[in-house]
Amino acid sequence: MSRVQLALRVSDLDGSVAFYAKLFGVEPAKRRPGYANFAVENPPLKLVLLEGEAGQPTVMDHLGVEVFDTAEVTAATRRLTDAGLVTLEENDTECCYALQDKVWVRGPGDEPWEVYTVKADSGQLQKAAESACCTPAADPEPVTSGTAASCC
Repeated sequence: MSRVQLALRVSDLDGSVAFYAKLFGVEPAKRRPGYANFAVENPPLKLVLLEGEAGQPTVMDHLGVEVFDTAEVTAATRRLTDAGLVTLEENDTECCYALQDKVWVRGPGDEPWEVYTVKADSGQLQKAAESACCTPAADPEPVTSGTAASCC
C-alpha cells in the first residue's frame, strides 16, 4: 500500500467529515476528538482532518506518503538524504492516534512532507497540545540516522 496523504486543518470538523464522506463516498476510517481520517481507495488517498480554530478557513497542515512498512520509510530516508535533502526522522512516535515511523522533508515552498508507516493504533493525537499535530518545526536540523526528539 502506498498513497498520498493530505492533512487539512478545518474549523468545522463535523461539517467537514459530512462533506468528505459525500465527496468520496466513504465514511471515516478513524474518528477521535478533534480528528478524523479517511482511507479512500479511488483515488488512493489518506485524507486527514484536524480540528482548527473556529471560524477560520480550511488550510493545508501537511502532506505525506503512507507506505506499507518501516523498511520503506528507511529506504525513503536514504534516498532523500542521498539526494541532498534535509531529513528529520521520527521512529516509534505517537501522532494522529497512531504509532508511526516517519521521515520529514520540506518542499521549496516550505511545505512539510512526511513518508510514514502506521505501526499500531494509539490513544494520542499529539505529544504537545500547543503545536500542530505531527508537523515538525519549520527548520529541522538534519538527521540522517537515529530518532528525532519530538513528533508533534
